[in-house]
Amino acid sequence: MENYVICKCKSVSYFDVEDAMHRAEQLSDVEKIFEDVQKQTHCSTGCGGCHDKIMDAISEILHR
Repeated sequence: MENYVICKCKSVSYFDVEDAMHRAEQLSDVEKIFEDVQKQTHCSTGCGGCHDKIMDAISEILHR
């Protein structure tokens, strides 16, 4: 998978999201995963415009 910036406000990349997911306590609830990724990377805390892109990345990583 190619690495790219998803959250420009906080400079969070696809690989940052993937790394945060590997550190998450559980991977059964997508909203909980998003919260864990957000806590670790601070994504979607600036303008919020990347929320859907972050959710798409989480979904993609889960289904690999």
